[in-house]
Amino acid sequence: MSRYLSLFMVAASALLSVSADAREMWTKEQAEAWYAGQPWMVGANYNNRSAINQLEMWQADTFNPREIDEELGWASAIGMNVMRVYLHNLLWEDDAAGLKQRMETFLQIADKHKIRIVFVLFDSCWDPNPKLGPQHPPIPGIHNSGWVQAPGAARLADKGEYGKLEAYVKDIVGHFATDRRIVAWDVWNEPNNSGGGMGYYAATPNKKELVAGLLGAVFAWARSADPSQPLTSGLWTGDDWDKLEKRDAVEKIQLTQSDVNSFHDYGWPEQFERRAKQMLSYGRPVLVTEYMARGNGSTFDGSLPLGQKYNLAMINWGLVDGKSQTRLPWDSWKKPYTFDQPTIWFHEVFRADGKPYRQAEIDLIKRLTSETNGARR
Repeated sequence: MSRYLSLFMVAASALLSVSADAREMWTKEQAEAWYAGQPWMVGANYNNRSAINQLEMWQADTFNPREIDEELGWASAIGMNVMRVYLHNLLWEDDAAGLKQRMETFLQIADKHKIRIVFVLFDSCWDPNPKLGPQHPPIPGIHNSGWVQAPGAARLADKGEYGKLEAYVKDIVGHFATDRRIVAWDVWNEPNNSGGGMGYYAATPNKKELVAGLLGAVFAWARSADPSQPLTSGLWTGDDWDKLEKRDAVEKIQLTQSDVNSFHDYGWPEQFERRAKQMLSYGRPVLVTEYMARGNGSTFDGSLPLGQKYNLAMINWGLVDGKSQTRLPWDSWKKPYTFDQPTIWFHEVFRADGKPYRQAEIDLIKRLTSETNGARR
């Protein structure tokens, strides 16, 4: 038995042990029926410009409804109707009632702008040691220098603390289980990502094995809250995604437990189209939950028309330039852009003052969303 097959069987066993009360995974027919009732979803991964990470976005001292209202207004004005937004288990553990209250405020603002939300529960990317309270300032010249993982390395390794993670998932999903303002629950972002930062952060020991043992349970916890919204977790690396037998233990869980499938792609249009076809081969709706890295060959011009062609939800990385500094490329972790700025912005649609980075992109988004969603009315 291969190492990854063994891990997959362990994860499946864990899933069965917690799924007795969970709702059934949607059939392909149920998923397609749900998707047929949706507009063409186009939007961005979102954190407001004064927040360096998901903790700073949501904590009471730094939650900024005025700024959020302004920025979502910019998004709505160009035809965007969905945002993907990260939560964090530590926020819930510190102040569950306050977090849910702020989520409600956020959802009211988004609804005013006719924008619906994909919430992300856990994330395997960037700093493995999240801490509540004031967050450090951006590291000059570095892409996403303050983003934090959830649940973080220590909590991932401590199975005695998994009960808190279960309670977080069940309470948050359960509280908003019938909320029409929420499109979907992305239960774990890039779960098999080693972390990022090009060696800046210490590697988490046995991370992929730990995630493989937990991800199925997270799906089951979320499903046990009987959400009216679909669950998903997106593939992001490798190829041959249509061959389930070639996927690692984590990816097998993603593909066999997602009500609707999702993926990330930051490559040229040829790669995007190939991956899109591979994901569509499973017969479920497909959400593209990250794309658009200009310097890497992934652009609105190249990918968004393909999303329209194949009826894929399209959620690019980044809306407004701010403390996350994701206008800077990934290689800034090796060579920070402290003096010379990159010629081409990597991510983001708007400058901090609301002016478009590139007007031609705004025109394209407006035209394609108007064509598609206007035709569906």
